[in-house]
Amino acid sequence: MVAAGAHRPGPLKQQNKAHKGGKHSGAAQRRAGGRVSVKAQPRRRLRDLSRVDRRHQALQLRRQRKEAVLVEKRSLGSRDGPPHLVVLVPLHSRAAAHDTLHLLQSQDSAIVRVDEGRAGGFVLLCPRLKQRWRFVTAQAGDLHAVLDLAKVADSLLFILDPADGWDSVGEHCLSCLFAQGLPSYALGVPGGTDLPPKKRIDARKKLAKAIEKRFPEAKLFPLNTEQEASLLLRHLAAQKQRHLAFRDRRAHLLAYAAEFVPGQESDLVGTLKVSGFVRGQTLDVNSLVHIVGHGDFQMSQVDAPPDPLSLNPRVAKGQKKSQDMEVQDDSVNGTDEMEEDVKVLMKADPKKQESLQSEVVPDPMEGEQTWPTEEELQEAEASLKANRRVVKVPKGTSKYQAAWIVDDEEEGNREDDDSDEDDDNIDDEMMEEAISQEGESSEEEEEPAEDECETMTVSECLRDDQYDEKVEEDEQMLERYKQERMDEMFPDEVDTPRDVPARVRFQKYRGLKSFRTSPWDPKENLPRDYARIFQFQDFSRTRKHLFRQIEKEEAEGASVGWYVTLHICNVPVSVMESFKEGKPLVLFSLLPHEQKMSVLNFLARRHPSNSEPVKAKEELIFHCGFRRFRASPLFSQHTSADKHKLERFLRPDAALVVTVYAPITFPPASVLLFKQRSNGMHDLIATGSLLSVDPDRIVIKRLVLSGHPFKIFTKTAVVRYMFFNREDVMWFKPVELRTKWGRRGHIKEPLGTHGHMKCHFDGQLKSQDTVLLNLYKRVFPKWTYDPHVPEPVPWVRSESSLLVQEVEME
Repeated sequence: MVAAGAHRPGPLKQQNKAHKGGKHSGAAQRRAGGRVSVKAQPRRRLRDLSRVDRRHQALQLRRQRKEAVLVEKRSLGSRDGPPHLVVLVPLHSRAAAHDTLHLLQSQDSAIVRVDEGRAGGFVLLCPRLKQRWRFVTAQAGDLHAVLDLAKVADSLLFILDPADGWDSVGEHCLSCLFAQGLPSYALGVPGGTDLPPKKRIDARKKLAKAIEKRFPEAKLFPLNTEQEASLLLRHLAAQKQRHLAFRDRRAHLLAYAAEFVPGQESDLVGTLKVSGFVRGQTLDVNSLVHIVGHGDFQMSQVDAPPDPLSLNPRVAKGQKKSQDMEVQDDSVNGTDEMEEDVKVLMKADPKKQESLQSEVVPDPMEGEQTWPTEEELQEAEASLKANRRVVKVPKGTSKYQAAWIVDDEEEGNREDDDSDEDDDNIDDEMMEEAISQEGESSEEEEEPAEDECETMTVSECLRDDQYDEKVEEDEQMLERYKQERMDEMFPDEVDTPRDVPARVRFQKYRGLKSFRTSPWDPKENLPRDYARIFQFQDFSRTRKHLFRQIEKEEAEGASVGWYVTLHICNVPVSVMESFKEGKPLVLFSLLPHEQKMSVLNFLARRHPSNSEPVKAKEELIFHCGFRRFRASPLFSQHTSADKHKLERFLRPDAALVVTVYAPITFPPASVLLFKQRSNGMHDLIATGSLLSVDPDRIVIKRLVLSGHPFKIFTKTAVVRYMFFNREDVMWFKPVELRTKWGRRGHIKEPLGTHGHMKCHFDGQLKSQDTVLLNLYKRVFPKWTYDPHVPEPVPWVRSESSLLVQEVEME
């Protein structure tokens, strides 16, 4: 019962919305009745860790990473691991590399062995420190040797000049090494003791300031005494190793000894026995091996000879026991080692061995769907009989010879089948037929006049062949600069030819409503070279699967640190000859499918040291990961769209995608692009990395035809100089027009017979505007892959130092 004085709500009482309690997580849990899905349980368990558990988990991960780094440091150069490979790179002509080697050899209680395979190389064994090093010298001017040794080196020791640091050749060498991937390094500065103490300190400060740009937070190690050399060795052994991804996932080795056994059929091809220490990953005998600079090969067996660089002198045969320093010589071919009793680790299984097949052999009948019937065969025979002609031939002429005899009338109408140098590859025969239909064949009737010859005396100064060659090179370079400049000012614009109808000249091109959104089938009109390559259904998934196998599964084969001898089959004798000349012999094992050809896309940026124009489809030299080859690439824009516009030149202000036919390589891998001069030197023009292996990446070439407004009305205009006949205007009528000032329109109708046309736009044109018509065609790279790259001519050192110039400019 309600009290008499109580308040009663009226009809205008405010009604609030009810609380929606079924949309938050608490209500969902109540509705579930305690049931939790199986997939959500692990994530929730990780998310619900307490603060103490999260702290313990982070501490355990930190300890695991720290232990992994310590294990790596202790294994490198130890008894169970491979020797610590140190490559000496003198960066200046006055850098005293020989003095550095002599100091490193003069360590107490160390055994020194001279490595005659490389000039100035030696092995340093320290039983007291339980460390062993192998030192190899690489000249900065020998580009291939420096890059090949840096691919497998554990540490690089740069030898600097105390006054100037490095010269122009050293600068070029550093640019290439940084682009390829720099392992752990140290900076040594021998000499400088002849300077007064005050000038010595000033020179050291100046050098330390100059190297900050290239080597931030780097420490300079003076190398004048044995104690300083000992400090350098301790730093090399204790510093953290920098990893290069392309070599950490593949087994690799630097040859310590090699022997060539000629084959039974020919002395030029045989079996190469290469001995060295396995690095990186476990080496499987059934996998393929790549000899850098020479190609891919198969292995027949792997042997385990005695370790010639053992820290225990009693283990190695033929070594004299001595507590003092000893110097011993090893033969280049390693015949003494290989004659000893060796243990065969494994032999190749033909069923499991990787094949050397790099290309698909295309079947021309593979695309045929039907077989001709008997009626069709009879029709074909009847047509052949109808096409038979009567020809007057000499007596005794066979039917085959008579088929090649041409009548006078046919000979007059037949034209030469010359190859077109343009990228469009249009048939000259079709073009000439179209010209005859238009009535423009008047030039063909004229006969060329014979050249009149006369004798004249030429002075000796004009017969200088070298000077003429220089002038010709300058003219070619000037023409390239003009083409690059014109392409920057008028991108993709071409002049409409007057002697050939535009519908014939641009018959392989098409118009697009929108370059970004219009569809383009990636399997449409593929070239014959695409029948020779391999393609993955899902490249990224295959790559992840392979790398996961490398990390988790334990492969069978020679483990890291073992000294093995590889028997490599069908190797040319030139490989052994280059090794005898002192060049490094570097081997990499290949992952599955890495011997097969496909379309590789590199993301590269122009190097600032080179400004010469580089045109598309011009032969360049590639250093991709552990491979080097020659190819003629395409340049295209790097965008997220499904179509990418072709660039005719390598732009200096943007990163471009470089497309070539090359063997498959799984990224990450660095790439260096070189261009060979006429004198044999290699110029670094671009650096980058491997982007993808994708034959379906669509590269579109754009052509822009330009016309000028002749008469301008409100929204219509008469345009001329884009076409020169009425039929071309009607042919390109469906293609949309645009102007440089942003107007869009289309062709309404042709006017007259000389190519004038009436066009409608979305606004009034300006008199200084230009009307443009875009045409598109898909392009493909040329099959010019060549794995054999000639040795470059060594760089010529300049006297002036780059470091001194930089410091003075500051």
